Amino acid sequence: MQIKAAVVRPGAATFSYEAVELDAPRADEIRVRIAGVGLCHTDLVFRETGSIAPPVVLGHEGSGIVEEVGAAVTKVKPGDRVAITFRSCGSCDRCRAGDAAYCRTMPMLNYAGCRPDGTKAIHDGAGDIASNFFGQSSFASHALTYERNVVKVPDGVPLALMGPLGCGIQTGAGGVMRSLAARAGSSILILGAGSVGLAAVMGAKIQGCSTIIVLEPHDARRQLAVEFGATHTLDPAATPDLGAAVRRIVPFGVDYAFDTTGIPAVLTATMATLGSKAVFGIVGVAPAGTPVPGDLISVITFGHTIKGIIEGDSDPDSFIPELIRHYKAGQLPFDRLITTYPLSRINEAIADQHSGRCIKAVLIPDSEKGDIA
Repeated sequence: MQIKAAVVRPGAATFSYEAVELDAPRADEIRVRIAGVGLCHTDLVFRETGSIAPPVVLGHEGSGIVEEVGAAVTKVKPGDRVAITFRSCGSCDRCRAGDAAYCRTMPMLNYAGCRPDGTKAIHDGAGDIASNFFGQSSFASHALTYERNVVKVPDGVPLALMGPLGCGIQTGAGGVMRSLAARAGSSILILGAGSVGLAAVMGAKIQGCSTIIVLEPHDARRQLAVEFGATHTLDPAATPDLGAAVRRIVPFGVDYAFDTTGIPAVLTATMATLGSKAVFGIVGVAPAGTPVPGDLISVITFGHTIKGIIEGDSDPDSFIPELIRHYKAGQLPFDRLITTYPLSRINEAIADQHSGRCIKAVLIPDSEKGDIA
């Protein structure tokens, strides 16, 4: 069928909004009419690095309505409301243990730009277009996805805004709630207050952390962090010594740190903020070749853990419904971070997100503008 999509073309620095062809669902595939799709930094990293050779349709925080299912699909049916998350196999030891984010075939299923058999699901008059990004490629009016990707969304929540639960929000909240499993009464330093960092603040509040420190350059975001539960905020421009600043608040150092920035100097400085047996969780995408922060002797002496985190260690079938329950209870108001844009204005949304004019952009396919119930 013909759909509209934001396509990365070879040599282009921006997305091109155009008509392309989407395959009919195979036996294991689900076609979803996209209601909204979050704009994530990971999409831009793949565009900028060319990790999937263009032309390619990216997008991996989709939500929408199931339109058609293949013969082997039993989890959902046409008309179901779904959020779409990362893809996992469901059969390896990691998936069976509830660690879907560390599926043994995660790279092949999410980052290859094609189905496992090498075919691509999107085409135009010139040939194939790389697809299946995170098992969805949802910068489009419609996407093909899979049973392991989709989680049903209940009535009574704005469907078009639920897509970020599939990556950014579950990464931030899950990083604190699942990966770090922060204890009630503990202290945490959160580095960066974009959508992932602010979701981490909400997660820390849900966990009952007593001291929540946020490092963030934008004043408006620091203010939001306080509204979401931060007890202290720091402006990096006014904080030449992060370790000293944090220890003025928590003299023995923090129990947890959570980095969303990927900035090597920030990662290094954070080591001086850690208390004994502290866990430092990292989700920020650092430049290639960035060393693991910290001196090994210091890490051993103080029992520090440096922990890489993917997707907040989420098992989406259980964790996304949990996040929706927190949202409905007013404990995870991530919708306050969102500004919506028509999908055709994706380049404007990217510029606004980069400049700080918006925190989290959600793109609404142009035919669906205003349909976010």
